[in-house]
Amino acid sequence: MKLLIILAIILLVIAAHQLLRVIELSRSLRKEVEWKPNDQDNNFMGKTMIVFLVLFFIFFFWQIAHWGARTLPPAASEHGVLIDQLWDANMLLITVVFLVTNTLLFYFAYKYRGKSTNKATYFPHSNKLEMIWTVVPAFALAFIIIFGLKYWNQITAPAEDKDKIVVELYAKQFDWTARYAGKDGKLGETDYRQISGTNAVGIDSTDANGHDDILVRNEFHIPVNTEIEFRMRSRDVIHSAYMPHFRAQMNCVPGMVTFFKFKAIKTTEEMRKDPFVVNLMSITNKIREKEGKEAVEFDYLLLCNKICGASHYNMQMNIIVDTPEAYRAWMIKQRIAAKTMAAK
Repeated sequence: MKLLIILAIILLVIAAHQLLRVIELSRSLRKEVEWKPNDQDNNFMGKTMIVFLVLFFIFFFWQIAHWGARTLPPAASEHGVLIDQLWDANMLLITVVFLVTNTLLFYFAYKYRGKSTNKATYFPHSNKLEMIWTVVPAFALAFIIIFGLKYWNQITAPAEDKDKIVVELYAKQFDWTARYAGKDGKLGETDYRQISGTNAVGIDSTDANGHDDILVRNEFHIPVNTEIEFRMRSRDVIHSAYMPHFRAQMNCVPGMVTFFKFKAIKTTEEMRKDPFVVNLMSITNKIREKEGKEAVEFDYLLLCNKICGASHYNMQMNIIVDTPEAYRAWMIKQRIAAKTMAAK
């Protein structure tokens, strides 16, 4: 069987070679040069450029309509709303430029298609054109950079709310630990030399501020409408604390502490009832059902956004946004559990 397949392939190659020889011989009998396009060829190609432009734009807008429902849900933090507005402005700008440049590109391909009567015009330089395509992008980039820096400075500035909550996100291959400040509102100092099986994040035992710190795994809770100051550390390699629903991301770098803050504006339960999220989870669970998997509920997530090793894909932690009352009840449970562990 294998021999027959090999022989068939060899015969096909020989037949293709002979066919190409026939085409070459037929070309030599014609008066016109085969490889040189004529006016008819150029007209056909010019018209197909316009057809391609129309089909290309139809496909572009179909992609937006088809995949739009599978993007991220609405922002769940105060600054996230501003980030989304900046994103929308960027996408609008890019889309306008995309439509204009491609329309001109394919229109010019049609308008200036080859004709036997045409003669090229020598046009070496234009100061006006140079100024236009330098100044216009410069203004657009200045707008993007100025507003981007403004929002970046807001999210990385120290938290000013007196009721702020301080949370440390400690990254290591391949999981997260969240550490909360105790009643004193201060996280204890850390010392990597004190990391052990009973001291996972290296809290300095000589610092009294760390004696009431609370460590949680698998999921951590934050209250809605309260300023949260995050501090990030890493034990081993560079990780990245990425909270897509809050539009927040910061690298976790070994040997240093990085910061950002935000204020959540929707509890987990409120976000689960959002029409966009309901539709998104319906699509997700239909796909999971086809794959034989169980249905899931929406959860805010903390992800690692740096490829940090073999199990990078699995490095995530649920974030639960509670009402202030529910958060206080959860925190009381954590303090009781921490005291019980300390007593043991």
